[in-house]
Amino acid sequence: MFELTPERIWILIAGVILILAILFFGRPRKPGQGRRRAPREGEAAAVPERVEPTLGEQLEGELAAAEAGEGAVAQEELFGAGEQAIEELGKRPSEDFDKIVTLYVAARAGEKLRGPDIVVAAEKVGLVYGYMGVFHRLIERQPERGPLFSVANIVKPNSFDMAAIQDVETPAIAFFLTLPAPVSAMDAWDAMLPTAERMAELLGGLLLDEQRNALGRQRIGHIREELRAYDRQREAPPLTRPSRW
Repeated sequence: MFELTPERIWILIAGVILILAILFFGRPRKPGQGRRRAPREGEAAAVPERVEPTLGEQLEGELAAAEAGEGAVAQEELFGAGEQAIEELGKRPSEDFDKIVTLYVAARAGEKLRGPDIVVAAEKVGLVYGYMGVFHRLIERQPERGPLFSVANIVKPNSFDMAAIQDVETPAIAFFLTLPAPVSAMDAWDAMLPTAERMAELLGGLLLDEQRNALGRQRIGHIREELRAYDRQREAPPLTRPSRW
């Protein structure tokens, strides 16, 4: 029979203490756990810089809060400020135009482009929401000159209703360059094409030409030639008739 001698009792006690110490001090520390070091004399306390959330970040936060059951921010609070100014952003100084160049970013088969994803992607590529309820690329610090190009929903009424953006689903969005633009046709195209390519990448969609075919190098080359010809035509001096004696 096992006999407990004083030596064995002390060994058992020491073993129990060792196990408890391992369990207590061996636990992984939770993020942020522990004491915060007080600033030393002459050392300023670090104050985090306040960064205002962007429109896309607010939407992402709103969706995350809704999924977590925390409720959503009121749409009037999110989009109501400066509504009058927003409605004028991207408005052309003149409604006259003589040419439109169109590209599409379409969802893949069996899928849809979702409104919140479109808003976040549009913000990432530098588009602003404004006139006619669509997105525009404006000239920096010169928005009054009108849009370089715009992006609309192909589903009528072709706008993006921000009050119901979480429910918006569409098979495609349309990029359209209306000429004359506030810059040359080539410069406007060179701004629109990479933006459409990036939007297609962000949304996991397909970039199509005006005939809804995949946009390839050959078609891009043809469009560039058409726009060069357009610019040359507008730069040419008007023909004057010889005066009659």
